[in-house]
Amino acid sequence: MTQSKRYAIVGTGSRAGMYVDALTTTYQDKAELVAFCDLSQVRMDWYNQRIHERGYRGGEPLPTFKAEYFDTMIAEARPDVVIVTTMDSTHHTYIVRAMELGCDVITEKPMTTEVPKIRAIFDTIERTGKSLRVTFNYRYTPAYTRFRELVRDGVVGRPLSVDFSWLLDTSHGADYFRRWHREKQNSGGLMVHKATHHFDLVNWWIDSYPRQVFALGDLKFYGRANAEERGESYPYTRYTGIPEAQGDPFALKLDENEALRGLYLEAEQESGYLRDRNVFGEPITIEDTMSVVARYQNGAQLSYHLLAYSPWEGLRVAITGTRGRIELEVVENINHLNGDGRAKGVGASKGSFKQATIRAYPMFGVPYEVEVPIGEGGHGGGDPVLLEQLFAPEPPFDPFKRAASHIDGAASILTGISANESMRTGTLVTVDDLFPLSTWKQKEANTL
Repeated sequence: MTQSKRYAIVGTGSRAGMYVDALTTTYQDKAELVAFCDLSQVRMDWYNQRIHERGYRGGEPLPTFKAEYFDTMIAEARPDVVIVTTMDSTHHTYIVRAMELGCDVITEKPMTTEVPKIRAIFDTIERTGKSLRVTFNYRYTPAYTRFRELVRDGVVGRPLSVDFSWLLDTSHGADYFRRWHREKQNSGGLMVHKATHHFDLVNWWIDSYPRQVFALGDLKFYGRANAEERGESYPYTRYTGIPEAQGDPFALKLDENEALRGLYLEAEQESGYLRDRNVFGEPITIEDTMSVVARYQNGAQLSYHLLAYSPWEGLRVAITGTRGRIELEVVENINHLNGDGRAKGVGASKGSFKQATIRAYPMFGVPYEVEVPIGEGGHGGGDPVLLEQLFAPEPPFDPFKRAASHIDGAASILTGISANESMRTGTLVTVDDLFPLSTWKQKEANTL
């Protein structure tokens, strides 16, 4: 019988919850969660209370280690795999050190945020031989997998053009402007943190990596200056406990949600981190309106737009090729369906889609609707499929090759990093000038 793998989690904010829940419920007899590591003892204790209530491993608390004792955690808890769910800009620190100490790694997207950090990860993998898995859960969403299947089966022929718009609404989109993500040094901006999902989907759908990127981006809606230009005033720095914020539709009240209260509000004195900052405050150094054009190594071209203040959330994407066109529209959330219109503090993508449609247009044929598989669970049904692939001892065969390597992780963020560089310089950026992605794509092809 195969021995269960041992897992440790570094970074116990809300994003860790998916992995904690899976390892202590569905996969508790197939894998073992052995330790937590975080800057905050309060957050680690909150998760330990959660798993105690479930009776996981007899209800005993897992060992906890403050961030400066990461090496000690590896030595004492002896994990086989470290799951990294820390702030984006620190992913590389834990990825590199975990591998140096003999562990494989699973990391949340984005893999990291800057080119020197990509190099550090690649160098460590080459030196240690350890593996890195990047959890692009949208690859596992049934609707997006079906879209990939249509391209793979030749419905559009050779892909030539991708037209992609992603809309974040004033609940989910606004949330990036309440959190640490609003400062680009932490997240790489939405071009890296959020769009890494979308650029990875394009890479996977058309089976190619980016070659050249040009982008425009601005902060047009959020931030103090934009509010004042519209004649609006939001003088408070945060929302929780502020009477003046009572009627603010962007207000997030940490004391009204159990997880937000336990993981963030009660940890503030220890961590100093405010999870509910005013989206019309300062500082905000990321963009909320972004446009990208890119050319891929296979010659295909991308037109991409990301907006973070839409009344509804979802996407519209079309791939046109030598034999036809396929179009996908997904509605994840519509603000008026929330009832009172107040911020909920969770992203629309946490649940099932409200609506998803695919339509195919053969070059010289009759258009037709394509049945879209319905997925239950987070990210349009992608999370349960991803978790099975990660934690089942013998996961089902995946004909779509959805497991994302460190090369895939680099390819997705290099589109965003190149876009950031293009916005900064006003020039067209060649990806290989930043990092030799085409070389690694060829190495990857030679190993398949």
